[in-house]
Amino acid sequence: MVLIKEYRVVLPCSVEEYQVGQLFSVAEASKNETGGGEGIEVLKNEPYEKDGEKGQYTHKIYHLKSKVPGFVKLLAPEGSLVFHEKAWNAYPYCRTIVTNEYMKDNFFIKIETWHKPDLGTQENVHKLGSSTWQDVSVVPIDIADRSQVSSADYKPDEDPANFRSVKTGRGPLGPNWKKELVSKTDCPRMCAYKLVTVKFKWWGLQTKVENFIHEQEKRIFTNFHRQLFCWIDKWVELTMEDIRRMEAETQRELDEMRKKGSVRGTKAAEE
Repeated sequence: MVLIKEYRVVLPCSVEEYQVGQLFSVAEASKNETGGGEGIEVLKNEPYEKDGEKGQYTHKIYHLKSKVPGFVKLLAPEGSLVFHEKAWNAYPYCRTIVTNEYMKDNFFIKIETWHKPDLGTQENVHKLGSSTWQDVSVVPIDIADRSQVSSADYKPDEDPANFRSVKTGRGPLGPNWKKELVSKTDCPRMCAYKLVTVKFKWWGLQTKVENFIHEQEKRIFTNFHRQLFCWIDKWVELTMEDIRRMEAETQRELDEMRKKGSVRGTKAAEE
């Protein structure tokens, strides 16, 4: 069995803008999560073409240890808290698969994302079979809703309810910003439809861990997209050439940061 949910993140930017904003924010967020022997190691970042699909392929390793809950740490042998993330970014469609060598076929996280120029109103955008789709929970994420962010994760300078973009004039986002966006013809809009499939086969822990992983995915999607919007003035004028150059620099920085300093960034949210 697997646990599938679809997270819908609406943003006041265009699908084209988001391509740059997402890659910029991934690079920045990676640096915030790396240090003290933990964090993100980029093995590959290269173009790919397969079965008529073209895009960018990345292979990253996540060294997590402090970023998993205590009940998993107690059971996990030394060296097992290393996860491989392989991503095929054929924008506006992206597919990411996370695996673990210790768990092998008993664990994976699959994230499939369609980026669409709408307000999150399309049903079954991933075209699942009807019997599968009826078991999928749809989870809307409102980047301006403070109640969706834990006090440990909250940063005033990354709060879309307070932020106004100098370069685009967008923001701050009030409690009804999505409804107001319907009639705002001068402001772009888009939705990231993120279909997340989680499998964790471990007797006695399966349901607990699958639910925990989904909670963490929701937390990551919420915090990441709040950052992305509040960083818009840093990325909105960048080109894809700028992004590829920045990614290469970030890859070198991550290698250095992981080897020294202290553990940084998101810690596991315990129950």
